[in-house]
Amino acid sequence: MASVEECRAALVKLVAQFDEIDAADRARHVVERTVSCRVSDLGVTFYGRLHHDGLDPFVEEPPADGRTDVRLTIGSDDLVALVEGELDMARALLGGRVKVDASFGDLLRLRRLL
Repeated sequence: MASVEECRAALVKLVAQFDEIDAADRARHVVERTVSCRVSDLGVTFYGRLHHDGLDPFVEEPPADGRTDVRLTIGSDDLVALVEGELDMARALLGGRVKVDASFGDLLRLRRLL
């Protein structure tokens, strides 16, 4: 089981990876959304915001209104493996290792970016 610090580091790396996505691709596929990432085995949830300029750093404080548009649930080891490129997102979704609660449109947009 990865630690909370390892999960934080993985999310920092994820933010950096989103910064590397071509601005034109982000403009085409990104709609501003709030995102939560619940790390199920650690009982911690991180919150971020996805927008045309990238992905804001994740924090442990929920948005002021308490709502998130895209909710991910993942185990700590799987989060680290996913960000490190050791776990394929599609296989993780199909295998139930990652759960995503989002609109169908948001799922399609995210698929193009991951």
